[in-house]
Amino acid sequence: MILDRYEIKAGSNLTTFEFLSEGRKGEIMKIIQFQQMNLDNLYNLAFGDKNLDTGTLDDKVVTDNGDSEKVLATVVSAIYAFADRYPDSWIYATGSTESRTRLHRMGINKYYEIVVLDFEIMGEYRNEWEGYEFGKDYQAFAVHRKNTKFEI
Repeated sequence: MILDRYEIKAGSNLTTFEFLSEGRKGEIMKIIQFQQMNLDNLYNLAFGDKNLDTGTLDDKVVTDNGDSEKVLATVVSAIYAFADRYPDSWIYATGSTESRTRLHRMGINKYYEIVVLDFEIMGEYRNEWEGYEFGKDYQAFAVHRKNTKFEI
């Protein structure tokens, strides 16, 4: 299944991506960043609008550009690109607010049957990590690319 998504521009090491959201509020530059955390092979997924004055990522602004499905598909395509380049990595994600974390969970639920074929998905529930289950109010998520190479 191929979802409609925006064209992304990737940095040379595939840890930063940019794309242009086009919707009812006009064109808005977005940034996706994979930031090394304090554990080996653990990266934080940061996403938000690009502040045109500073060039930095703003994950607090509410864009509401009417293209959330296309934006979600674009972020997922960046996750695939990053995970393919760094196959031992785990990608950690949580929303900057509870409502944004809920949106992450809704996105995982909507495309679970597709994503689970390629990724191991974990959820943080009451400060413990477990395999992802529907219906739980996870505080955070982590995904790891499954080995998709066949060996003979």
